[in-house]
Amino acid sequence: MSFPALHIDTVGTHGPDLILLHGWGVNNAVFSPLKNALHQYRVHYVDLPGFGLSPNIDGDINQWAQALAQQLPKHAIWIGWSLGGLVASKVAIDFPDSVAALVTIASSPCFMARDELPNTPAWPGISPEVLAQFSTQLNRDLPRTVERFLAIQAMGSDNAKADIHQIKQLVLSKPLPSRQALSQGLTMLEGVDIRKQLRQIQQPWLRMWGKLDGLVPRRVIQQMPQAENISDILLNKASHAPFISHQDDFLHNLLPWIIKYQQ
Repeated sequence: MSFPALHIDTVGTHGPDLILLHGWGVNNAVFSPLKNALHQYRVHYVDLPGFGLSPNIDGDINQWAQALAQQLPKHAIWIGWSLGGLVASKVAIDFPDSVAALVTIASSPCFMARDELPNTPAWPGISPEVLAQFSTQLNRDLPRTVERFLAIQAMGSDNAKADIHQIKQLVLSKPLPSRQALSQGLTMLEGVDIRKQLRQIQQPWLRMWGKLDGLVPRRVIQQMPQAENISDILLNKASHAPFISHQDDFLHNLLPWIIKYQQ
């Protein structure tokens, strides 16, 4: 199956391939603050389907993952933030030859909170009511919906106002995402649950979390699988966007791990 060409900004001509996937409501410009620190790599900054300068791709997370795997280098280190982490995890599961190593940042295999079976702890996440509100508001006022979601992402951070301002400045340098893409992304946040597939991820996997994250609670860590290929880093003062709010701490943990696992 062929897909429309996604917009990918590739920076650097040598070194291992790094692929960066952003979250819901934004575009690859959100990673601009990392460009200097990653200069020794060949970095592919992706606009997900319908976000930034990328065209829409019909379907669900399966089609998105397939399109990404087709259009990006094999055996790369994939770094996904929030929704981008969910998509990167799906690529690692379905197209393991594409992913040499995986980094997920403030991401969950199941973003929506769920009541589980008796004697099993409830799954922590975004309340169904909050996601339903965003779905409703999306059809009324697209810019306001995106702005509200950006504000939620900084909740809990000790630099919340500055973080929101920086994220908005970065992402508004490109067009707003399409209504279709936002709707598809919300559907993924509401409905995708790949928890049972996580054991298929055999690649080295670094999971980075913000202790103050209001969207992906740190309690998620306790219910995630543990294995020799997996490392967890909890940034104590960070919220949902640690690469913006606590860039030095974030890079201090990320860069040595990449060096360890680069091909």
